Amino acid sequence: MSVMRVLIVFWAVLVGACQGGEDLRTQSAPRSFAEEDPLLLSAWGMLHLTDSGVAPNAGAVAYGLETPLFSDYAQKLRTVWIPEGGSAHYSEGRLEFPLGTVLTKTFYYGEALDGAVLASAPVDAAVIDPAANRIIETRVLVRRSEGWEGLIYLWNEEETDAVLDRTGGRFDLTLVRDGEERQAFVYAAPNVTQCAGCHATDAGDRRIAPLGLSGRNLNRHFPYLEGDANQIDALSVAGWLTGAPAELEEAARLVGWSDATASLDDRARAYLDMNCAHCHNERGPADTSGLILEAEAPFGRATGLCKLPVAAGAGTGNLRFDIVPGQPAQSILIYRLHSEDPAVMMPEIGRAISHREGTALLSAWIAAMEGSCS
Repeated sequence: MSVMRVLIVFWAVLVGACQGGEDLRTQSAPRSFAEEDPLLLSAWGMLHLTDSGVAPNAGAVAYGLETPLFSDYAQKLRTVWIPEGGSAHYSEGRLEFPLGTVLTKTFYYGEALDGAVLASAPVDAAVIDPAANRIIETRVLVRRSEGWEGLIYLWNEEETDAVLDRTGGRFDLTLVRDGEERQAFVYAAPNVTQCAGCHATDAGDRRIAPLGLSGRNLNRHFPYLEGDANQIDALSVAGWLTGAPAELEEAARLVGWSDATASLDDRARAYLDMNCAHCHNERGPADTSGLILEAEAPFGRATGLCKLPVAAGAGTGNLRFDIVPGQPAQSILIYRLHSEDPAVMMPEIGRAISHREGTALLSAWIAAMEGSCS
């Protein structure tokens, strides 16, 4: 731990009593901060540490996504809290949240006996057991008068609280795949300015916004809700959501990319939408590439089919087209998603290692396409 990090932790302990308690075991009710950026995660009151583990505090709600963003196989506990009297509004599959809304996303890994971390499929988490998992960071998004703001909190070794760190952090980890294969990698918690790299989906205003928390990604059942309820229904009944359609089966919905009962096309398009479309949309930071990867975009040249890249270079792997029907190994899309070279890989941030299962899905999708680029 650096000298600066030690000083930050020491100062956070000193001021903890003024900011909501000493740690997550002595927790106050959820609250929002209009301007102040608390040094301790516990000051927000969103999470609570009990005998069963880290869980949403009373008033905050855990939620899950139908297709989550890949982040080096990290698991995520997600929570949302809306101030009393406020509600979000559903509009064409998007959610607009009121001032004071607080979202948290806690990143953690299942831990092997030797301290290595486990590559596991995403789970719908509502509780994290610190004894069996390594908790690394919690990202907070708060809706303030000028828009959303992001903050990064790094967890202490005791896993009793997390400390604000605007510079982010780097963690040397070893990933275990299938119980045997090991891969060393560096997990990077972003600095606050890097939040815009994914969350600023409009290159014009560069304002950040939630990514996964949309109507189409919430339109699913969540096992920790009473009766395994649909999340949109549950939020509406709780008074936290207005404008939601009455017939959710007919409402916008992303399929789960790993849902073997869904079509290969829907699964692949959902994966690209969540992992790539925050940049690759008509107004996004990658708009100059001409590659549009939103799930609702008509499939064709703009979505990569036989599309020549705008800029040549290492990122092409000397391949000609983004997607070559029937030939995933000749498709730039697969080359970049598979790569772990920072100068080549896509997405450019948010991962250090490749998502083999996601790449395999997209390879199967391309392999099933008919036609050619000749």
